[in-house]
Amino acid sequence: METIHLKYGEGAVDLPVEGANHIVWLRENPMKEIGDLASEFRRCVTTGVIGSAPLRELVGPEDAVTIVISDMTRFWMRQDLLCSLLVRYLHEEAGLPFKSMVILIALGTHRGNTEDERRKLAGDYAYQHVSKVVDHNCDAADLVHLGTTGLGTEVWVNPLTVGRKVICIGGTVHHVMAGYGGGRKTIVPGIAGRTTIRQNHQRALDPDRPMTDPRVGSGRLPSNPIHEDMEQAAALVGVTFGINVVVNSASRHSGLFCGDFDLAWRESCRYVQQCYGLPIEREGDIVIASCGGFPKDINLYQSTKSIFNAVRAVKPGGTLILLAECREGSGAKDFFDWNGPLREGRLDATLRESFTIGGYIFYAACETIRKARVLLLSQIDPGLVTDMGITAFRDPAKLLATVDFIGKNVYVIPYGGSVMPQLEEDYRRLCGSI
Repeated sequence: METIHLKYGEGAVDLPVEGANHIVWLRENPMKEIGDLASEFRRCVTTGVIGSAPLRELVGPEDAVTIVISDMTRFWMRQDLLCSLLVRYLHEEAGLPFKSMVILIALGTHRGNTEDERRKLAGDYAYQHVSKVVDHNCDAADLVHLGTTGLGTEVWVNPLTVGRKVICIGGTVHHVMAGYGGGRKTIVPGIAGRTTIRQNHQRALDPDRPMTDPRVGSGRLPSNPIHEDMEQAAALVGVTFGINVVVNSASRHSGLFCGDFDLAWRESCRYVQQCYGLPIEREGDIVIASCGGFPKDINLYQSTKSIFNAVRAVKPGGTLILLAECREGSGAKDFFDWNGPLREGRLDATLRESFTIGGYIFYAACETIRKARVLLLSQIDPGLVTDMGITAFRDPAKLLATVDFIGKNVYVIPYGGSVMPQLEEDYRRLCGSI
């Protein structure tokens, strides 16, 4: 018998597994940790730039600069440290007055931040020195219309990204809709209008069939309509410089990729795929996955990232066991509202009529769950996930009593939100498509 020890909330759970044929742990590939972040930052904006001139040659004392950073849902990348390094560098090395710098928090459609959160996100030095740190408001009356993408999305953006030099700091990860997070996602949905965000995200649905568009998915960039639309929208903004962050599963900085907004971001995508994309020879009978504990399992909305990743490692009809405490329930206020249309057999039609991001994540989770039997260890009300096809438990012993491990091949994924298993053919295709 082997005992599987995995994070759950702010604690951990031990799961005894007896009689399995093989137990294989799927962890990220070895990742370096940046020891001296200040020195690495300086290298990456000077001699180590990717596809652009050094930062100090792109920004001068006469410029007005907007620094775009992510909100609290992305604080795992600790952009506060980088933001303060950037503000100091722009002032001391590029001669930019502090009064000419603004920090804009890319909220997309997320809730606004408190003043304490804005200080935390920007970092003390940056917060104290720049002219202001503000939240983006996707419903603001002063959004600026830049044009329309080739796919037909009307591009409305925050006015602080128009007529100013724009520098974006973003974290790169696999993303279930856009292929990869970061980069152009800092613009859409980050600092875009609600109409722009909705028009872009609706492209996740197949135009002809009641399903997700097969071109959309984690690691997929070529022909992905969401990615291509985001890319075209971001080009209308004309970002001056991009700073892309990759962290390891302990949320420590592992890679910085700085320079041209698109080229540097693509290098960060390659690194993410190299580190978190794990080739496997075959799918397993049973997969046991943890989101990685709090805050990654703070709610079901965040925990679906682990479902999307972990289900890739289980064979059709197999069993996925997910550990996700979900102390804050669903996480998206409309998430479980979609249970009604699901029960009535009109989920696809209703989502197309009234598209929301929470609704699509619910939709995509229901699609994904069909592949396997999904057992959830969670504090969430079991009745809320039954219609989705999930059987939830609060007692690990009762969950395990429903699972037969005898002779089974088992995968264990301790950080399900980060590690993305891929059959070898998929792995080679995704690596070659960035």
